[in-house]
Amino acid sequence: MDQLIEALWRAGGSDLHISGGMVPKIRIEGQLQDLPGAPRLLPDQIDHLLAQILPTDQLDFCRSGQGDLDFSFGWRRTARIRGNLFRQRNSLAVAMRLMPQEIPTFDQLRLPESVRRFAQASQGLVLVSGPTGSGKSTTLASMIAWIAANQAKHVITIEDPIEYVHRHGRSVVNQRAVGEDAPSFPEALRSALREDPDVLLVGELRDLESIRVALTLAETGHLVFGTVHTNDAVQSIDRLVDVFPGDEQSQIRTQLGLSLTGVVYQRLLPRVGGGVVPAFEVMVVDSSLRNLIREGRTSQMRNQLLVGQAAGMMTLEQSLSELVQAGLVTHQDAVARSRHPADISRRRAY
Repeated sequence: MDQLIEALWRAGGSDLHISGGMVPKIRIEGQLQDLPGAPRLLPDQIDHLLAQILPTDQLDFCRSGQGDLDFSFGWRRTARIRGNLFRQRNSLAVAMRLMPQEIPTFDQLRLPESVRRFAQASQGLVLVSGPTGSGKSTTLASMIAWIAANQAKHVITIEDPIEYVHRHGRSVVNQRAVGEDAPSFPEALRSALREDPDVLLVGELRDLESIRVALTLAETGHLVFGTVHTNDAVQSIDRLVDVFPGDEQSQIRTQLGLSLTGVVYQRLLPRVGGGVVPAFEVMVVDSSLRNLIREGRTSQMRNQLLVGQAAGMMTLEQSLSELVQAGLVTHQDAVARSRHPADISRRRAY
């Protein structure tokens, strides 16, 4: 397994996929390809590889069909591996993501200034959204790393599993893994109320109880970061509200209107010349947006993003257009990732 991870690292890949009856595949710049020189693996060979990184009881848990397994571990003091082990066709398969040990800075991630300011907020809820593999975890890790280095705060992260490992710096950073350090996201969040936190990071806001406690924390003077899987910034708000029964949604909209500080939606695109580059949609919640949230008029919020550039807001299409104009991505790739492709400008000829 160590050799496979090393091959992934040397190839500059992000993900490693191992499944019975195929050559291991790696993802490079968003595209899956065979791992060069690797043989086709049989289920027994995969079991042997997995036994090198996971204890027997965890392997037996997945083999028995009781469920999937999320895990993470450090690799050679160079990177961390985040993985998911699951069954398919009566055998084990695994998907693993490689994350550098060093957390990228704001500049390295090309974060907009308005997104950087979210890390300086004193309280409220900040959502980072996007599809799987869009860099949400890395953006949040960069924010937490900045807070730890520059502010004297108590930071608690609740993750499943822990992805980036943070240094304390000026802050105290406690990282809790669901399933190891806490039984569940809701239980860890409720416990956080008694742990004197200033900042909390919730790996994913996906269940009613976690969202409810996160909103309470954001309303009571804490800065809360969380991720959601949505297709734009506005949809992130609807996603949280829709988790609740109909008779509670009005109250949740009111809480969101009071506590939401900002929403970041992001996508990764192939960079011209190699690599990837992020595009962002940014919502900086002001009084107009708070009213729209409380009244459930989220369909009108995109217009606020279009005219809110002075406050640091931008639509994904504005960000994509900037990347196209700078020659960093092709117009074709930009259009493929947009829900409003007509709003993306082509590169001007000089």
